[in-house]
Amino acid sequence: MSPTSKNTKSYIFTSESVTEGHPDKVCDQISDAILDELLKQDKSSHAGIETFATTGLVIVGGEIRTKGYVDVADIARKTIKDIGYDDHSIGFHWEDCGVMVTINEQSADIAQGVDSGKGKFKEQGAGDQGLMFGYATNETREYMPLPIALAHKLAYRLSALRKNKTLPYLRPDGKSAVAVEYEKGKPKRIDTVIIATSHNENISSKKLEHDVISKVIKPVCGKYIDSKTRFFVNATGKFVKCGPPADAGLTGRKIIVDTYGGHGSHGGGAFSGKDPSKVDRSASYMARYIAKNIVAAGLATKCEVQLAYVIGYAKPISVLVDTKGTGKIPESKIVQLVKKNFPMTPAGIINHLKLLRPIYKKTAAYGHFGRNDKDFTWERTDKAAVLKRALRK
Repeated sequence: MSPTSKNTKSYIFTSESVTEGHPDKVCDQISDAILDELLKQDKSSHAGIETFATTGLVIVGGEIRTKGYVDVADIARKTIKDIGYDDHSIGFHWEDCGVMVTINEQSADIAQGVDSGKGKFKEQGAGDQGLMFGYATNETREYMPLPIALAHKLAYRLSALRKNKTLPYLRPDGKSAVAVEYEKGKPKRIDTVIIATSHNENISSKKLEHDVISKVIKPVCGKYIDSKTRFFVNATGKFVKCGPPADAGLTGRKIIVDTYGGHGSHGGGAFSGKDPSKVDRSASYMARYIAKNIVAAGLATKCEVQLAYVIGYAKPISVLVDTKGTGKIPESKIVQLVKKNFPMTPAGIINHLKLLRPIYKKTAAYGHFGRNDKDFTWERTDKAAVLKRALRK
């Protein structure tokens, strides 16, 4: 039984996040920056872009079909520069790291399934088979689980204080984790906060710990901290060697950070580097949109939505709504409402959420969900009013 269903018990749930300078997130951002440039030039571009980073080297591979041209190496370097890898002593620098590119054309067998009228079925089909999940809960303003919401805010604040020179000794790589104690299914307090942040050799561990607790942790988590809350800051003692030289990075290796921090389920597909014809990404966004509107409408306090697809076929083969025992009307009724009010074919999702825009680089750090950004169309609650009518009936 998942913790989200233990509505009568006390338990602790932990979620983690990472900064934009984490090696895996560096790769996610490079992959999505390339995708953005493709969509700027040709909205019909299709891409599956994978990035690998290690000491002084970035390798970009995958499949692309486009009418445009992208200078992959230039985009990779600009992304690395924006993140903040501009110190040669780290062993990874935007200006002189090697960039290898091995890009192939998208398989014609896949292409015919995602182009309208070209495959076995006339309508634009899913770019792959698979299952996707969306989740929402009313425990935060963002309709996100509190542990991942706080973990993202901590990671973001680490980067913000590094970039504005409030904590100038910080380096780009870092992690956060928050353990929240729940009582009767609701967050009560923070049991533990963990921060691992890279830094230069000139700062003492005592000074860094004091600064991180006072300027990062307490401003973000203060409401839930009590006298028993534990803090761990750089628990190994130091974090000087960082980024890809310390731990090689790879696109798609932070799928739980990208979603709900372990709450709910995950279908296994990553997001970054994939154009929206790939339902790993677009259907996950739609599933979140559906779940969030269900909770915003008051039909449930928690909701998980599963969508499943066949490659080349447009309609989902299954639609599941699980309210974790919090539903105000039968789940079968909610499924009917979902099918009536939400487009779930690839073309319908892309059009409704306006996914053929160059918006993806900024999704690649600090989570794809729970963000207050007008470009994150899957975070709207514009369907909540329609769903609320079901309660009145």
